[in-house]
Amino acid sequence: MTATALIINWFVGWWRVLYFGAQVLVLAFSPASYSPNNRVLLARHMVQGTAPILVWFTLLCALITLVITRIVVVTAQSYGLSQYALQVTIRVLVLELIPLSAAMFVALRTTMASSAELSDMRRHGKLAAIAAQGRDPLRQEVMPRVVAGVFASVTLAALSCVVALVLAYVAVYGFNLSALTAYTRLFGQVFTPAVTLIFVMKTLFFSLAVALMPMASAMLDEAPGGVRHGAELRALARMFVVILLIEVVSLVGNYY
Repeated sequence: MTATALIINWFVGWWRVLYFGAQVLVLAFSPASYSPNNRVLLARHMVQGTAPILVWFTLLCALITLVITRIVVVTAQSYGLSQYALQVTIRVLVLELIPLSAAMFVALRTTMASSAELSDMRRHGKLAAIAAQGRDPLRQEVMPRVVAGVFASVTLAALSCVVALVLAYVAVYGFNLSALTAYTRLFGQVFTPAVTLIFVMKTLFFSLAVALMPMASAMLDEAPGGVRHGAELRALARMFVVILLIEVVSLVGNYY
């Protein structure tokens, strides 16, 4: 295959993924997608995708927060920069590490498993059978999994950010509310309106990337009867590319 054909196939592949994502997002915002049966499916996928990993990820985040906070505080004190320790901790943990970690955790534990289920359903003709019955497989099987993946990623990121902020305060000031005003002021200095907007958009786009990319590969890349591992590798590659681009854009927006 020539280089031109490879480039064309690359663009076509990404165009199909974008078109698939647009279809799913339109369905997600369509009131007709939330019939009683679909609401039950959506609730089940949301619970199954979030509940098993919520506690473990939060505990892991809490442990990492305590370790990183202690390292940053001790290092800052040794250089006489203790006044910047908490600001650095908030920026490193809340703005950068937690949204990325939550998205990757959801991808590895939830959305990749859901994409494998879709691959099996497609390979065994179950999606074709749903379409033959006059129902939309995208609306009934794909959209609930995508929405559940977005919900899981956003929930993990939001809860872990709150836990990290509380534990960072406790690690530095202890169980003492006298420094709460100064801590709140510091939090406001870090989370300016522009930084807050970038943080929210980055978390949302991370969630969409880890929810949509695996499903797109399961529905588009794997031919029935084909090898599933190739589709999974393509999903991971595309997901990493999108996440890297989102992270680079957010870093440019925050620090340049």
